[in-house]
Amino acid sequence: MNKSAAMDDVEAKLNILLDYWIEHNSEHEKEFRDWADKVASLSGEVAQQLREAAAKMAAASDDLIKAKQALPKSKGRH
Repeated sequence: MNKSAAMDDVEAKLNILLDYWIEHNSEHEKEFRDWADKVASLSGEVAQQLREAAAKMAAASDDLIKAKQALPKSKGRH
């Protein structure tokens, strides 16, 4: 495998991973928010920490989306 083909392979794998990580983070973010709502009457502090974790997960997803958008476009992808 030449260097260009190897980089195309890395890029293709990264593109797949970024899609997976973005979706996975979205699922965790929703779960954190759901649990924050469930626990709010028990502990406002715990609920707030879960909401903050959800916000940070959303921010991480935003960074992953930016990384995906910054990937060079291959000739084989549109």
